[in-house]
Amino acid sequence: MKSTAPVQTWKQVIWLAVLGTAACICLSLGLNYLLMFSDSLTPFVRGAITAVIVPMAIGLPLFVLLGWQQIEIRRYRQELTKSGTYDQLTGCLNGKVFTSMVDRRAARPAGPRSGAFLVIHPEHLASINLRFGLEWGDEALRLIASAIRSSVRKDDLIGRIGTSMFGVFLPGASEQDARDVGERVRGAVGDIYFAPKGDKDVLAISVGGVVFEHELDFEDMYRFAEEGMAEAPDEAGLRLSHVNN
Repeated sequence: MKSTAPVQTWKQVIWLAVLGTAACICLSLGLNYLLMFSDSLTPFVRGAITAVIVPMAIGLPLFVLLGWQQIEIRRYRQELTKSGTYDQLTGCLNGKVFTSMVDRRAARPAGPRSGAFLVIHPEHLASINLRFGLEWGDEALRLIASAIRSSVRKDDLIGRIGTSMFGVFLPGASEQDARDVGERVRGAVGDIYFAPKGDKDVLAISVGGVVFEHELDFEDMYRFAEEGMAEAPDEAGLRLSHVNN
């Protein structure tokens, strides 16, 4: 069955056009009728008054309405663009956009060829969900995402690449740069005050990464970062592998 929405829309447009035209005619006729009783006005002055007042009475509200609609359309477009680009829960780039932007940067002929990629896993998130509920697990993710944003460099990219996983792409970063960013993130997360239902709990993350001298695509960066994290002992905190590609 075809949607009746376009038909209803056209009916509304026709009714508005008919009513608007009728209102314009009534206003013009009423104004001219009232001006007929003024003997001090010449026909030219009467016509001038009608020519000014009628467009102002009709055009001003119409243009205000059109301008307001343009503002609303622009706002809706911005919201659609934002919702299609950013993860609604954390405000980070969503996984698809993040992956695409990383791959596009790697494919550019200009710009830094070296860099680093960090994978950040929140710890104990399943336990938080189980003990306090999913809404507190979401709040933990939001707080961790905020800590990551406050700790990276200006040109670094942050994406939510899994249900409970973040990726950070650091173009042109050295191994020391990557360690500095990773340690700042870990410190910022550790400083978060998190007290679901009044019970203070500690948020923690594990960070793995890869440092490369020549560009890698997203899949390779992610694989090297995850492999390095799996091979290193848990107490290492921040685990970086190095790829001499």
